[in-house]
Amino acid sequence: MSEPGLVVVDTAADDATALAIQQMLAERWAAATGERTTRDADEPGVRMRCYPDLCQLISPAAVNKALPRVSAAASQ
Repeated sequence: MSEPGLVVVDTAADDATALAIQQMLAERWAAATGERTTRDADEPGVRMRCYPDLCQLISPAAVNKALPRVSAAASQ
C-alpha cells in the first residue's frame, strides 16, 4: 500500500493459514475479524475476510512489527 487506510484482506488458503493471517493483522491494527471461512464450489482452499484499519495501531510497539509498505514499482 502506498499510504495507510482501511483495507480488505481476502485470503484463499486452508483454515489454519487464513486464521493465522487474520490473527497477525489483529495483533498490529484494529481489525474487524471474520468468525468462519467459506468454500467456493470447484475452487481450492477457503476464503475469509478481515478488515484491518491501518490507521489504528493497537500499541506503539506495533509500529516496529508492522508489515513493510510495498512500493508501486515492487508490486508490478
